[in-house]
Amino acid sequence: VQLQASGGGLVQAGGSLRLSCEAFGINFKIYQTGWYRQAPGKQRELVADISSDSIANYVDSVKGRFTISRDNVKRMLYLQMTSLRPEDTAVYYCNTVPGRTSWGRGTLVTVSS
Repeated sequence: VQLQASGGGLVQAGGSLRLSCEAFGINFKIYQTGWYRQAPGKQRELVADISSDSIANYVDSVKGRFTISRDNVKRMLYLQMTSLRPEDTAVYYCNTVPGRTSWGRGTLVTVSS
């Protein structure tokens, strides 16, 4: 059972990236799911979550810049990130909320100034 993130990369400040997450071995459509991130030396934090019926919530630091979405048929979760800042640099993970599956390797997002 795992949610596998992809789509990270190196981007300049002000740029955009779209992360994708595919769910394996889980009845994806019934779970609240979210994007978490862990910056170097910091604890993992939940930055955006979305309910089974697509009600979204965001941490204040990403409101207005990030958009979470899901496709229950494809068992996919997405995070559209715009106006990226160096402080968004982190390994991004997807999981249920709270995290019930293994965390996997995540996908690294690096924002250069």
